[in-house]
Amino acid sequence: MLAIFHKAFAHPPEELNSPASYKGNKKPKVPEETLKDFLSHHPHNNCTMSFANAAVLAYVRPDQPSSVHQRLFCGLDDIYCLFLGSLNNLSLLNKQYGLSKGTDEAMFVIEAYKTLRDRGPYPADQVVKDLDGSFAFVVYDSKTGNVFAALGSDGGVKLYWGIAADGSVVISDDLEVIKEGCAKSFAPFPTGCMFHSEGGLMSFEHPMNKLKAMPRIDSEGAMCGANFKVDKFTRVNSIPRVGSQSNWMEWDQH
Repeated sequence: MLAIFHKAFAHPPEELNSPASYKGNKKPKVPEETLKDFLSHHPHNNCTMSFANAAVLAYVRPDQPSSVHQRLFCGLDDIYCLFLGSLNNLSLLNKQYGLSKGTDEAMFVIEAYKTLRDRGPYPADQVVKDLDGSFAFVVYDSKTGNVFAALGSDGGVKLYWGIAADGSVVISDDLEVIKEGCAKSFAPFPTGCMFHSEGGLMSFEHPMNKLKAMPRIDSEGAMCGANFKVDKFTRVNSIPRVGSQSNWMEWDQH
């Protein structure tokens, strides 16, 4: 899967952008080139959606239905979700949210996002923490321009992100596409974490602790983005709210 968001709609951590990207022979590419590379890597069973200059989503259906990790792509009410992996407790979650038994993981994530967006009763970190399984997802709300992404904590699914030549955020499970498109400005998306375009990056496993950027050095000795780890000694200043007041603005205080 591939998701690209214009810098006006998503603001990743500054540490992800490496100055070394512009010093070597390989420079970051513009989003159009990265999308072209992705489609050339996956010439069959692909689907793309573009939202003017705001975002691009690309999906590749698995060659075999029995693939280790299922890939899903769906949209509802101008909200779109790319999902990789599976949820072990999907049936329980569907029942909890009042959804039909046939609701798949991608559709469930959209419904959960809508609940959060409309000020549901739970903080965002608790909603994502309740997901049991190996998973990664990217949600794009084309009405508001919001981006919401998360990666499970068990490491069963890999996800990467980086910065394109024009400052756009690139998210994909295809490491080669990320490397080609973002040069030195990329890193693995941190496990057990979630990213929102308004609230930034935070750990859903340890929401009361800040994340610390750890510089990544490649084999050439150049700084290559950053890994983000939970800083167990630094806590956030805010106390999570409960009830209908719990929304994305609370996340921003982290």
